[in-house]
Order: sequence, then C-alpha cells, then structure tokens
Amino acid sequence: MPIFLYKATSKSGKKLKGDLDAPSLDMAKATLKRKGLKDIQVKPKPKDILEGTFLEGRVTSRDMVVFSRQFATLINAGVPILQALQVMCDQTENKILRRKLYEVKNDIEGGSSLYDSLKKHPDVFDDLYTNMVDAGEAGGVLDLVLDRLARYIEKAARLKARVKSALIYPGVIITVAVAVIAIILIFVIPTFEDMFADFGGALPAPTQFVIGLSRFVSQNVLWILGGLIATVLGIRLIYRTERGRTLIDEWILHAPVFGPLLRKVAVARFSRTMSTMISSGVPILSALDIVSRTAGNKSVEHAVQEAKQSITEGQSLAEPLSETGIFPPMVTQMISIGETTGALDGMLEKIADFYDDEVDVAVDTLTSLLEPIMIVFLGVVVGGLVISMYLPIFQIADVVA
Repeated sequence: MPIFLYKATSKSGKKLKGDLDAPSLDMAKATLKRKGLKDIQVKPKPKDILEGTFLEGRVTSRDMVVFSRQFATLINAGVPILQALQVMCDQTENKILRRKLYEVKNDIEGGSSLYDSLKKHPDVFDDLYTNMVDAGEAGGVLDLVLDRLARYIEKAARLKARVKSALIYPGVIITVAVAVIAIILIFVIPTFEDMFADFGGALPAPTQFVIGLSRFVSQNVLWILGGLIATVLGIRLIYRTERGRTLIDEWILHAPVFGPLLRKVAVARFSRTMSTMISSGVPILSALDIVSRTAGNKSVEHAVQEAKQSITEGQSLAEPLSETGIFPPMVTQMISIGETTGALDGMLEKIADFYDDEVDVAVDTLTSLLEPIMIVFLGVVVGGLVISMYLPIFQIADVVA
C-alpha cells in the first residue's frame, strides 16, 4: 500500500506531520479529515532507491530484540497498542521493520487484531512470534510475552553465532590451505621443473610425484573447478528433495567431530523454543507444530512430529523423543518429570540453559583442538611440497662436495 506524507493542524492549533498508508491520495486526505484535522497537505512519499533490494538490508535479531523490549515496556506502562506502535514507527531505525510496523498499525486501525496484522508479514514475524503474541493477547499478558520473545531471540541469536564461529573457522583455514597448495602446484612447481630439466639424471621419487601432481592440476584446473562446483550444486539439488534432505540431516547429526555439537544445538533450540511458547500460553500441540517447522533439521522435525502424534493419541511427550536417538536420556527423563509435576516449561528452560552451556564448552574445545590440527596439516603439506622440490638441489650439493 502506498505511503503518503502529510502536514496538518489539529483542533487545538498544533502543527502535525507524519505519514500514513492509504490506497490513494484522496483516501489519505479523507482519513485525515475524519480525524478532525485541517489545513491538510498530502503528498506521496518518495520511493527509497534501495527499497525492495538487498542493499536495503534486512531485519536482524538485534532489531527484533530492541523492538520487542521497547514495545513490551510501552504496553506495560499502559500505552494503547496503536499509540505504542506509532512510537515504535517513529523511533525504529531499520527501514524494513519501520515499514512493516506502519502496515501493522494501519491494519489494526482497520479493525484487525495484532496477531492477524503481524501474521501478514511472515518474513519479519514468524509463526513462533505471532502465535506467542496471540497467546499474550488472549491472556492479557502481552507485555510479558514480548519480553520473553526478546530474551528468546537474544539467546537464539547467541547460540547461532557460537555455532557459526565453530563452523567458519575450520572452513577458512581449509580454504586458505587449498589456495596456498594450488598456487604452489600451479605457479611455483613448474619453475622448479624447468630448472631440474637442465640438471639431467633421475629425480627423487617425492620430487617426481610432486611434479606429476603439478602437471595434472595445471592441465586439469578447469575440470577440477568444474567438478567441485558440480558437486556442490548436486548436493544442493539433493538437499532440496525431501528424501535427500532427510538423509543429509541425519548424517550431519551423526557426523564425526561436528555431529555431537550440532545435536546439542538441536536439543538447546528445541528446549528453548518449547519452554518459551508453553510458558506464554501457546497450546502444546501448536507449539510442537511450530517447533518442528523451525527445527532446521529434518531428523529433529520428524522426531517432534512423532511426539505431536503421540500426544494426540494420549501418550506423553518424553517417550517418542527418547525413541528417536537424538535426545539424550537425561533430556527425556527431565521432560518426563516436568510432565508429571506440571512444570514442563520450567524443566525445558533448565535443559535449554544446560545445553547452551554445553554448546559453549563444545565450541571452545573444538576450536582449541582444530587450531593446532589445521596448523600441523598445513605445515606438513606445504613443508612436504617444499622439501620435495629441494631434494634434487641437496643431492647436487652432495655430489659437488
């Protein structure tokens, strides 16, 4: 819907200016007149050259945390929702979020609920966010729910950042190692080969192997790059299929080195999301449905869906989770105790806190182990290449001596 800028005078003579969404210029003027304003001047808002492009940016976790906390504070202070949204529109720096909030405010002015208005913007307000807002509105505890959402988003973002740091570091080291080795094989080794051709005589076996490898890489570099690109694209295509994604996600959770870390992340994310939603009044079946869609791993998604089916049949939540092999016995036992005592949300929060700490320890341990391994690997490979190329020179020096 187009946005219009306006200037007007209130009944008390106060000068006002702002913007509003309306289908047309005439409708914008009519809306302002219905509010009792006079001396109305309205014009279309100039379109931002970055609007709708990747250069405009995106709504970050930090933006959502700040918005949720400030919105919760306003609601808790007794400010009406429309007025609170107007305040947030005026002070939100992120252009995308500000535009979405204007649209939400206008929808509410048109008679929609906050839940229905937010649900129209799934790219910013996901199912978890909107369902918790719905529960908060229904229970009259919207400010508490928004504060819980802020804490949830903050902790989820922190967990995601820790995992990224664990995965990016070895990726960068491997990329640098491959680039250094490729440069040596393609540009440095041929120089030595030309020099050795003038020496005559048989070269040492390691030197012959390195020269042969250099020739192969130099002559087939395009094929090698093409093969790597085809492999990556092939994996991406397979991952887009239901069966392929299930198999890859299953392998990821059981992969050496990174598998245990990612399983802990899955448990922490599941527990944190479930705890936040249940404590906010979201029905457990709806919570499980949302958790399964936001799990980020097909194996976890199937496990949660099985748990949902189990509950609809009158069984417990813990039993189907224990059968998946993803959730450790301690987790399922604590969930079972939480179900029995009626404190499932508190127990899930304790599990989430515990596994957040476990992820931190696992990331630190992984980083401390990978760093020397990568350095040794790079040193051995590059050092091996260099030594192989200097062996003939050492032999000539021995003969001369």
